[in-house]
Parts: sequence; C-alpha cells; structure tokens
Amino acid sequence: MRIRIVDAFTDRPFAGNPAGVLLLDSFPGDPWLQNVAMEVNHAETAFTHRLPEGGEADWALRWFTPTTEVALCGHATLAAAHVLTATGAHQGPVRFATRSGVLIATPEADGSITLDFPTAPLTPVEIPDGVAEALGAEPLRTLDTGPNTGDLLVEVADEKTVRALAPDHKALARHSERGIIATALAEDPSQGYDFVSRCFFPNVGIDEDPVTGSAHTALAPFWSERLGRPALTGLQASPRSGRVRTEVRGERTLLSGHAVTVIEGDLLAR
Repeated sequence: MRIRIVDAFTDRPFAGNPAGVLLLDSFPGDPWLQNVAMEVNHAETAFTHRLPEGGEADWALRWFTPTTEVALCGHATLAAAHVLTATGAHQGPVRFATRSGVLIATPEADGSITLDFPTAPLTPVEIPDGVAEALGAEPLRTLDTGPNTGDLLVEVADEKTVRALAPDHKALARHSERGIIATALAEDPSQGYDFVSRCFFPNVGIDEDPVTGSAHTALAPFWSERLGRPALTGLQASPRSGRVRTEVRGERTLLSGHAVTVIEGDLLAR
C-alpha cells in the first residue's frame, strides 16, 4: 500500500508539521495501526478509509502518535485531506468520521484547506503548583481546554518568553492529560500573525509538536475574545514553525493552512 509523509500548515517542504498518511480499504487491528505509527515516528499518522455513500461522512479517520491513539488532530487531518485531494481519491469538501465527531475539510481556491473543528471549551483554573518551574516561565493565567484535547493553556508574558522556553518535559507531564500550550501576543503584528504558541505533549510521546491544529481550537477563542476579532493568524514558534489561520464561529472553529507531500512510497509490512 502507498504511504505518504505530508508537511502540514506550510507551503514548503521541511517546515510545518509532518504526518504520515495511509489510505486503506478498512482499519486493520489497533496493534498494526500503532506499529505503523511507531515506525513512521512523526507526531501523528493518519489512517483513513472510504465509507459507504449516503451516510453523514465520506471517510473514516483515526490518528496515532508513536505511542497512542488521540481523539483529535488538526495537522494530520489537513494532511489526509491534502492526499485525498491531490490523488483525486476525493473531490470537494470531505467529511471525516472521527472520535471527535464529523470533521469537514474544504479545499480552497488558493490551494489551502480549511478544517471545521469543534471549538475547545475553555475553563479558567488556578495556576497549578510547579507548572512555572516545569515550563521555565511564570504563567499569567491558565485554562483547561476540555476533553477533546486535554491540554493546559498557559499565557506567558510575551513572545520572547514563548520562544525562549526550555521546559522540563517529564515535569510538565504531571500537569495535564495531553500537554501544555504556551502562548503570548505577537510582538509585532505587522509580521502577519496575531499570537504565538508552542506545544509540549510529553504524555502522548511528543516533547514538542511543530504545528498543532487542535491546539488552535483553544488558542483561537482565547485570543479572538481578547482582540475582539473572529479571524486571526497564529504562529507556532517551534524550530520547524508554521502558521494557522483561524476563525471562531461559536461552537466551531475554522483552521486553514497549506500542505506539501514530501515523501511517497510503498509500505511492505502487512
């Protein structure tokens, strides 16, 4: 079967967030899916297969990190939609059936793809003891992002602080189900982005995720309320980096970006 590596939330190779993508006839057993994701060894591998016509979704979609299955993943959804569109396996908007409900990916005229995801329900929480030491910066406020992502959203002082973070990943793992999203306002919005973030997910085997679509379902409502604008652009300031255009529409958040296929080959293991 064909396997592809796609860089998501970028318009150039070797940037953004890489994901494995496999188009299947059906889902094999979970151990096989997990072994493939471990072999690919990127933040996520997306597995998808076509569903019968006439249902609420066109394709089934699951995401695995090298160590576990996750309930929601933005960049691997973008990567899967990119492969379906680029190969002609699907035309127009694609409806994915997932553990987080039906997610719609719509190809745009400029070559980007827009994802329709559930908006994360943000709940302010007391700053947990030890999170400042684990993160390496003093939080201004912390919020729980709800069950789909299971993260702790942490606002810090400024963009310089976000970029300079060198956290203790083992210590961070004690403070959320999946990980920590650190964020601040952009220092210079004229550079084309409104806020910055970095994402650390040691509990699912990812010390730092390059560009996290699902995190922006929390970042978008957080910053849109603060800035008074539904449409924003976020920069995830990891070493690979990438931009996510966001638009909050009540209980749904739109995430838009480009994707590039960088590797395509045959998976021989059955």
